[in-house]
Amino acid sequence: MTLVHRQSTIPVAGPPAPRYEGPNRRTPAPPAGELVDSPGFPTAARRELDLPVQRGNLHQAMTTIRTKRQQCVSELDHWEELRLAGEAIKNRTLRHLDSYLVQLEENLTAAGATVHWARDAAEANRIITGLVKEALADEEVHYDGTGVVGDEVVKVKSMVTQEIDMNEALEAAGVAAWETDLAEIIVQLGHDRPSHFLVPAIHRNRAEVREIFLAEMGTYGKPAPPDLDSEPRNLAGAARLHLREKFLRAKVGISGANFAVADTGTLVVVESEGNGRMCLTLPQTLISVVGVEKVLPTFDDLEVFLQLLPRSSTAERMNPYTSMWTGPTGGDGPEKMHVVLLDNGRSRVLADRIGREALRCIRCSACLNVCPVYEKVGGHAYGSVYPGPIGSILTPQLRGTTSAVDRSLPFASSLCGACFEVCPVRIPIPELLVYMRNQVVESKKAEAKSKPGMPFLAHGEPAAMTGAAWMMADSRRWSAATKGVGLSGRILGKADHLGPMPWPLSKWTNARDVPIPPQESFRSWYKRERGGGSR
Repeated sequence: MTLVHRQSTIPVAGPPAPRYEGPNRRTPAPPAGELVDSPGFPTAARRELDLPVQRGNLHQAMTTIRTKRQQCVSELDHWEELRLAGEAIKNRTLRHLDSYLVQLEENLTAAGATVHWARDAAEANRIITGLVKEALADEEVHYDGTGVVGDEVVKVKSMVTQEIDMNEALEAAGVAAWETDLAEIIVQLGHDRPSHFLVPAIHRNRAEVREIFLAEMGTYGKPAPPDLDSEPRNLAGAARLHLREKFLRAKVGISGANFAVADTGTLVVVESEGNGRMCLTLPQTLISVVGVEKVLPTFDDLEVFLQLLPRSSTAERMNPYTSMWTGPTGGDGPEKMHVVLLDNGRSRVLADRIGREALRCIRCSACLNVCPVYEKVGGHAYGSVYPGPIGSILTPQLRGTTSAVDRSLPFASSLCGACFEVCPVRIPIPELLVYMRNQVVESKKAEAKSKPGMPFLAHGEPAAMTGAAWMMADSRRWSAATKGVGLSGRILGKADHLGPMPWPLSKWTNARDVPIPPQESFRSWYKRERGGGSR
């Protein structure tokens, strides 16, 4: 059995939990619809380009982040050596991932944690919901009178829980899951979705945040001060007061992990606000949901990644809070600790020798911050928890290429190469984008062949390629075609490009400027200048 065949038999990521539509919601509802049902990237991009305020917010934020990162990275003479080390460690980890995961489980268990394995989103949500309900039912509430105790959990920012839509699964079970990262609580209260790895509310400006806080905070807890202005410190202060009562009464905390160290059973979270430290230490029960690719072989490997990650993400020499925990610690941390190791399509990516390079990603967002496409359209155009260049290669591998949005993502790039230049673990994103484009084309061809009648006409692209192949297969047909193109170039005269054209050419020209064809082909020029033959 070939590697490609083995990979095709491994299931893609399972669907996340659907939005809870029942009565008595406990948290703000996210937008309707599922991300995987989003329109293709070209359609979504046009929608986002019609938002001038968002474009302005993105431009200002991206410019600031890029400048700070460049200054921070340039301080290290051995930055490239760090990148090479990060790439090598991740490659070694992925080659022996099965062994390191077993070692991680053994050391987590030895430290007192309970390890759960989840094949997909549904299984992970089922495990997490069961653990939360058990914890809320059995444990005594430690409550200091700052609010009404209910079935709720607090979260530190975790993309993998967004990937499985854990919040909606808990909502359906009658449990409120509260984000505690400042940007995440803005997104949650705004009935919105994140648009960036690191700065989920990057598409919002201060005035919009103020309006969200004033409108929503009072519905779900301590209201914002009525005289709240749009000064950042005052907005942060309102969020701090709103969240503090949730921190103090929560019995269960849920986290992700930036790294999971196999040889010690240690989980690591890096963050900037301190909310993560409170989520990890105050609740009696801690549930950590970790993608299987987050493993590092040894504790010493952190030396490399704790230099690469903060400089690439927040443009800091060192992030303000680095929390490491190895098992529960009653009296000085959670009394019970559960770790859910999630696959959800990662085994399928790992089975692809080329595509697996995307699993080196440490979610720093550096590739988003330099991407000219992302800066114009923002994260919502990508229809995925993982937007930007890395999301364009990772999402279609995790979810497959059956949906319109997943098929379009590998083409959501100009292939300028800036993403590779800044990637701290040297993921060849442009090469993987081309690789994934080929995967999409091959899947379309296979789909077309399965249709009755004239299969090559089932899609415009295969039909165009079939016509081009017929023309290029004969020198006389090719010569006639080039003469026709030259004639059209002379007719169009001094125009410098072609704009939108009628259907079916509109499929291509509505989103692209097409150069005017040359008035003379190379073949004609060579014959005229050198007196050569027609061949």
